[in-house]
Amino acid sequence: MSENRYKKSGELLERAKKVLAGGVSSEFRKYNYPHALFYTHGKGSRVYDADGNEYLDFTLSQGPLILGHSHPHVLNCVNEYSENGQLFAGQHLREIELAEKISQLIPSAELMRFCLDGSEAVHTAFRIARAKTGRQKFLRFEGHYHGWLDNVCWGLSAKSPEDLGSRESPNVFPWTQGLPQGSRDEFIVLPWNDLQLLKETLAKHHDEIAAIITEPVMCNNGCIVPNKGFLQGLRKLCDQYGITLILDEVITGFRLSLGGAQQHFGITPDLSIFAKAIASGYPLSVIAGKREWLNLLEDGTVIQAGTMNSSNATVAAALATIEVLEKEKPYDRMFNLGQKLMNGLKQIAFEANQNLLIQGPGPMFHTGFTNLEAVKDYRDTLSYDKAKLGRFIAGMHDEGVRIIGRGLWYISAAHTAKDVEQAINTARIVLKNI
Repeated sequence: MSENRYKKSGELLERAKKVLAGGVSSEFRKYNYPHALFYTHGKGSRVYDADGNEYLDFTLSQGPLILGHSHPHVLNCVNEYSENGQLFAGQHLREIELAEKISQLIPSAELMRFCLDGSEAVHTAFRIARAKTGRQKFLRFEGHYHGWLDNVCWGLSAKSPEDLGSRESPNVFPWTQGLPQGSRDEFIVLPWNDLQLLKETLAKHHDEIAAIITEPVMCNNGCIVPNKGFLQGLRKLCDQYGITLILDEVITGFRLSLGGAQQHFGITPDLSIFAKAIASGYPLSVIAGKREWLNLLEDGTVIQAGTMNSSNATVAAALATIEVLEKEKPYDRMFNLGQKLMNGLKQIAFEANQNLLIQGPGPMFHTGFTNLEAVKDYRDTLSYDKAKLGRFIAGMHDEGVRIIGRGLWYISAAHTAKDVEQAINTARIVLKNI
């Protein structure tokens, strides 16, 4: 790495540290390579930093940019609608139009409310589930990420499978200091993809549980797809015990299909959470679901509010994003490009004698170094060689390919076959040097 390659970003970071805690506005940005970087602009599948470096971008700003950077239709619609005002503390026409469109596309979205981010929408869902069922706890799965707020900020920091304890009664660890101890008592946690263990747990504890929340694909750790029948088994068990089924589609929503993972896998939840790709990077999330759950918001039994909710710019961005997705129908192409890239990486890893495991559905996938043939739950992900992955990510970055540091790749509608070829050729060079 040239010492001067990231010089301007390094200078800006030192300046930022004088006024921003750690020099950043989100914890994950600290862990860019070789440090938090500053960016100037992005276009399509490319993004550019303050030093003028160009990157073929598979981070897509942690997932939201499903149409790539600076899509002209999205930016034009945002600019045009924002001329009428930015925020009214009241309703506006396109908010209705967006809700109508989402209701048409998402199988379970009979009613909805708009929020700002996924963490906020998740906690709205928990509040609704508690009010609906009269129960207090929720059940979640090891390694699933549902935001950074207190009661979901446990269990993401194990160093080894032994730290997690038994599968039947896992240990969990606070991901950060400052969590109220009582928040640990709000949930039960289990390994994912183990339907039999879930059945046994619910037989004992169903009368305590208001909701089960799950990512339909375990994107944040290993990009693990559900076992055949697992999601359907969740639906059946929730029906059996009167438990609210919540799908956290912050990543999968509008990425696996216009109808989300629930359409892709044929599963209808009671409540769903959408964010990231829905508005191409503008701050919008959705809590959507069946009328008998959302009417608790309608009649004021449950309160959800937010001054900045459904601003003109964010709603315009979401409508424009959906318009492009409906018109261009990029999903087959995104799946095909993702599979082509995954297959190419597998082949060059084999040629380089590297234990690189690549898995995921295609529009998003994960790369990590392990001797396991497949990673099936969070405990398996602890076998990954994080140091080796760090060298791979750094090598790719120095060669102009940007990947999320935990090994997650996103494909956008802006990526091309030429981009995939570039990424494979770059990875061939990097794998030979680690």
